[in-house]
Amino acid sequence: MIELKDVVAISGMPGLYHVIGQRKNGLIVEALDGSKKRFPTAPNTKVSILSDIAMFTMDGEEKLSNVLCKINEKEKGGLQIPGKISEDKAFTSFLASVLPNYDNERIYLSDMKKLANWYLILKDKIDFDTLNKTENDEVENKDEVKTESKAKAKVEKVVKNNTIKGDTKSKGKSVGTIRKMA
Repeated sequence: MIELKDVVAISGMPGLYHVIGQRKNGLIVEALDGSKKRFPTAPNTKVSILSDIAMFTMDGEEKLSNVLCKINEKEKGGLQIPGKISEDKAFTSFLASVLPNYDNERIYLSDMKKLANWYLILKDKIDFDTLNKTENDEVENKDEVKTESKAKAKVEKVVKNNTIKGDTKSKGKSVGTIRKMA
């Protein structure tokens, strides 16, 4: 099984690619279409890492990894993933069932087709249980970081307010004291 951070989309080329190596001026990728074709990317090639991609919603953005996990859950429940030759309505209803609050002004039909195609390529190559767990851990870690940074800012404010001015011998320099907060 591969991780989403190792999968890339290359601008101007169909399908997805697995990063298998790195060169001084590019990447070495392998096609995930079953051909196992390997090739280096050029330095000016636009490469998008799938773990960095998000989809527009009315509430902001939804990470692609979350959307792929939702598709996987819905597919287990009987959702049909539209193929390349499906009608346009199939793609819009597919995305509406997976991501009901998607921004229909900023997500085009081509994006919907690309999402369905990417899922079909990845569904046997990615462990969705691990991907879902990883995403949940990242959300928890972000909450912890926010809490820690708020606590750190509070401590810095207290330390700044408790700075003691030096006596006349120290020529106006301030001497800071740090007190432990209980």
